[in-house]
Amino acid sequence: MSTQTLQHIALFDKCKNFTRAREVQAAGLYPYFKPISHSEDTVVMIEGKPRIMMGSNNYLGLTHHPDVLAAAKAALERYGSGCTGSRFLNGTLEFFGKESCLVFSTGYQANLGLISGLVGRGDVVFLDKLDHASIVDGAKMSQGETVRFNHGDFAGLERKLQKVDPKIGTMVIVDGIYSMEGDIADVPNLLKVAQKYGAALAIDDAHSVGVLGPRGDGTAAHFGLVDEVDLIVGTFSKSLASIGGFAAGTENVIHFLKHHSRPLIFTAALPPGNTAGVLAALQVMQREPERRERLWKNARRLQDGLRSVGFDIGPTETPIVPVLIGPLEKTFLFWRKLFDAGVFTNPVVPPAVPPSLCRLRTSLMATHSDEQIDTALEAFGRLGKELGVI
Repeated sequence: MSTQTLQHIALFDKCKNFTRAREVQAAGLYPYFKPISHSEDTVVMIEGKPRIMMGSNNYLGLTHHPDVLAAAKAALERYGSGCTGSRFLNGTLEFFGKESCLVFSTGYQANLGLISGLVGRGDVVFLDKLDHASIVDGAKMSQGETVRFNHGDFAGLERKLQKVDPKIGTMVIVDGIYSMEGDIADVPNLLKVAQKYGAALAIDDAHSVGVLGPRGDGTAAHFGLVDEVDLIVGTFSKSLASIGGFAAGTENVIHFLKHHSRPLIFTAALPPGNTAGVLAALQVMQREPERRERLWKNARRLQDGLRSVGFDIGPTETPIVPVLIGPLEKTFLFWRKLFDAGVFTNPVVPPAVPPSLCRLRTSLMATHSDEQIDTALEAFGRLGKELGVI
């Protein structure tokens, strides 16, 4: 037996002392890692019972579209189950309204690769304090300095940019739609500040593709500023019904990333079936604009319904609709009662949000029916009164 096995390993102390999740499990309120045994678009089977899925980012309802499934199956049969190699060596896919585009294995890696690939020693990257974790982690992975500004505080951002030497490389990167709040980045005002100080502006369109823009083409397109926004990054795992990510920009920037982005170079490529599914989803999105129209109709129905009975849903203006509950324990209890009533939501607790701002995050799909939304609203209203939330 090694000496190490006979000694106390301090590294694992944190694991032994982490008991909070087990306490929630013991109380029957643990909401995570629930296996879905069967899925039919807006309805999923969990623990043997059907639940209305109000916690998916499948905004256009394309995960079960026959064209998407057929394309994925055909690619699987033609090319096999995977590329078995680095994305650096195995071809690319052009996408979006920019000169060039690069595909990553996940949306998370797209942000890691974009930020760490471009922000080097001596550079500075500016982050909105509500930016997604992948943006924060990409900034940490870079060798540059990270500066955070308060959510939507462009005057504060400008004051911070003023302190940077104009000769230093700077990037401002924000979410297009904020995933926990549902509000939209003010790209026109961000752009004014960024351009004034020579900073590159990058938009993470993870939740915007298929949702914003005249063709579902994202936040910059929503504001008519595709040419002015320098970089667009996003994921295939939401509206595009697959997995993977992308970064789009000028040809020389993308060329540089191809040879300097470690999360791109040192990981495997997307399986062909996933890539084919994304291409098919893009075609359906462009061919069936009524899906996006239905998505927005559903979003307004849920927003209006929740507000009308007294729920605080914050500044949301998109199909992401957070329901503010407050304390962690009440949030888990509310989640469990909704789950038992046949409605699946996502509880959002620290560290994703401050301890006093725990919430149930709901998100709409184009394929939700009026009846499903009304069923969810009835359950929310009844349980909100029972638990003293409204």
